Amino acid sequence: MSTLEDILAKHPLFSDLDPHYIQLASERASDVHFNAGDLIFREGDQADSLYLIRQGRIALELSAPGRGSLTIETLEDGDIVAYSWLIPPHRYRFDGRAVKATHAIALDGAWLRAKCKEDDKLGYEMMYRTATILADRLDATRISMAMAPDPADHSAAEHGCPVTESDNGAVPHA
Repeated sequence: MSTLEDILAKHPLFSDLDPHYIQLASERASDVHFNAGDLIFREGDQADSLYLIRQGRIALELSAPGRGSLTIETLEDGDIVAYSWLIPPHRYRFDGRAVKATHAIALDGAWLRAKCKEDDKLGYEMMYRTATILADRLDATRISMAMAPDPADHSAAEHGCPVTESDNGAVPHA
């Protein structure tokens, strides 16, 4: 059976990091489980935790007046959830909700942030790794938005392809 330290060492956020840092992080890590529909964190709350999904799915949601909750992105096995632990003002920017039963590792982000301030090397590594993950997600979002049909374009419906609202915006039904 793998220890939390072993699991962290294999995750992209920690892989190839000085083993001392992995051991430190594992001291403030815990296994957590969420049931489908569980609200894990709320937009605007203090971001003192981050999660590494081991198995399951977590949706990042945004409340839209008159439209309810919109899913911005769904994260899966291996993904990191809640980068806000590192980025000021350290408040969650979205709601995080389990889409299905989810097993994750929770890390004490406030504690890890304090360690990053104490140790420039650790701080640089965490910022660099988090920025790389965010850049990849931004690219994926850009591509997704570029491929999505324009909800104002009614030509799809005019050609017998009704447009409906989905978790990720307006998409044509086949």
